[in-house]
Amino acid sequence: MSDKTRAENANQILWFGDNLMTIRVSASAGEISVIECRMPQGETTPLHITLSGDEVIHMLEGTMQFFVDGKDFPASVGQTVMAPRGLPHDFRIESTDGATCLIVTQGGAFEQMVRQMSLPLQADDLPSRAERDTSRRFFDSSVQRNIKVVGAPLP
Repeated sequence: MSDKTRAENANQILWFGDNLMTIRVSASAGEISVIECRMPQGETTPLHITLSGDEVIHMLEGTMQFFVDGKDFPASVGQTVMAPRGLPHDFRIESTDGATCLIVTQGGAFEQMVRQMSLPLQADDLPSRAERDTSRRFFDSSVQRNIKVVGAPLP
């Protein structure tokens, strides 16, 4: 990816289900990606294993409950959670006003999946919840993106 393409892709805002994802740093093969993610209360993911690289989640706002490698714990503003490659993990948004975090990953697999499964944010044409839900096939294509679902979301 050229510097021009990387700059054009940075700060793009996308609807990923009910989540607003802002690409802060766009990756090319082997580099890091930084995505700011704003999620509503109750948002969760199935228990999954990332095979392509570690995930680092840094909390900017709100509180999240994490489950990483058999350990259940909360994280709030200023805390950073590491989900190492190959270990099962998931999360749930606890705070009433939702949560915002930075998700840092190596390579471009997670970023590519977000781009493929999302709708662009357009100020004059907000997609309906149904449109956002159909765009959120996160785990339907997980095999293509080196993510293996291994269990149900946190209750």
